[in-house]
Amino acid sequence: QVQLVESGGGLVQVGGSLRLSCTTSGRTLSAYGVGWFRQGSGKEREFVAAINWNGGITNYADSVKGRFAVSREIAKNSVYLQMNSMIPEDTAVYYCARGPSYSIGTSMDAYNSWGQGTQVTVSS
Repeated sequence: QVQLVESGGGLVQVGGSLRLSCTTSGRTLSAYGVGWFRQGSGKEREFVAAINWNGGITNYADSVKGRFAVSREIAKNSVYLQMNSMIPEDTAVYYCARGPSYSIGTSMDAYNSWGQGTQVTVSS
């Protein structure tokens, strides 16, 4: 099974920005859809954003629309989540996951390979 690796998490103040990265070790992401999910302390994992295989279609949770942007760079085998205007409610462990090429689904069941997650903390 392919292992995804997230990076870029950290501590940021309210209103600040972070960019998360997702890549794989030794396998390509270019033919697959990629989703971002997050799980706050004591909460269920929830959908954040997704991008299809060529970056032509994206999908966002209502809570992040207009603040977050998902993109991909095929040459670097990477998918990014740019997070702007961050609020304390964005504090969570963020996960990327790989699914079928067309997938921009909001359900965890649409994805079959997951990363270990990266912690994002927004301080007020």
